[in-house]
Amino acid sequence: MRKEFLEAGKIVGTHGVKGTLRVQPWSDDSAFLESFKCVYLADKTPVKVVSAKAHGNITLLTLDGVDSIEKAEKFRNKTLLVKREDADISEDRYFVDELIGCKVYDADTNEFLGTLCDVSATGANDVWHISKDNKEYLVPAIESVIVSVDIDGETVLISPMGGIFDEN
Repeated sequence: MRKEFLEAGKIVGTHGVKGTLRVQPWSDDSAFLESFKCVYLADKTPVKVVSAKAHGNITLLTLDGVDSIEKAEKFRNKTLLVKREDADISEDRYFVDELIGCKVYDADTNEFLGTLCDVSATGANDVWHISKDNKEYLVPAIESVIVSVDIDGETVLISPMGGIFDEN
């Protein structure tokens, strides 16, 4: 289901002494956060973005009112949210937040394979964790496996690789 607020990253530290935050973005591109004028804390408190700049695999973020290292330290380990309506992403893209809880089916047989419960980033591709009957199956999130994702319908169709869901 499309969510109003989505987790966009985690504040992992500070940068310099003027209150700049180091954010680990949870997106395909560290520049993703550059387009937002406002981000939200976990309790949905809005915070105005003064500046955001991709810096390698992190984003350097300056927030309104955070102008010292002491103030910035208070944000360490906080998760940042964005409003989905403010995110400039195409309709066929989605956030991990929106995948969690989706029902996963075999695209050929329509067999229920389980519920998507987690996503791991491995570097080469993400790995989806699918849970059913107290068992967890790991599925590579690659084009040859993922057939379709319907966030609004909370369903995913996959063409599973041999052996992943076999009981033997």
